[in-house]
Amino acid sequence: DGGGLSWIWPAAGKVVGNFNGSTTKGIAIAGKLGQPVLASAAGKVIHSGTGIRGLGKFIVIKHNDAYLSVYAHNDQLLVKEGDSVTRGQKIAEMGHTDADQVKLHFEIRRFGKPVDPVRLLPDRPA
Repeated sequence: DGGGLSWIWPAAGKVVGNFNGSTTKGIAIAGKLGQPVLASAAGKVIHSGTGIRGLGKFIVIKHNDAYLSVYAHNDQLLVKEGDSVTRGQKIAEMGHTDADQVKLHFEIRRFGKPVDPVRLLPDRPA
C-alpha cells in the first residue's frame, strides 16, 4: 500500500544496497557526481540540509499524513524547507557527502517506520 501515492525511482542507477529494516533503513542507488535526484512523489520539503550523522546533505519530503521520503549523501540541495515539490522534480544532485562512494541513500517511511522502497516503486526497466 503506497498510501494512494504514485511513486517513481528517485535516480537512475544500480541498487548497491538493499533494505533490511534494521541497519539499512533504505536502499542505495549508485550514480555519478551531479546526477539528478528526483522527488519520488509529490509533497512538501520538511528538511533540507545536514544534521544527522551518516546522511551528509539530505532532504526529507512529507507526502501525506503517513508517508515521508528521505534522500541522502547529495552534493547539491536544490530545494528548501517549506517548498512544495512535484513527482519527478529535480530536488538535488547526487554526491558522496558522508559516504564512501557517489550514491543516493533513499528511504520511504510510513508513520515514521522505514518500509522497503522497492515494494512501492515501479518495476525497473530491464
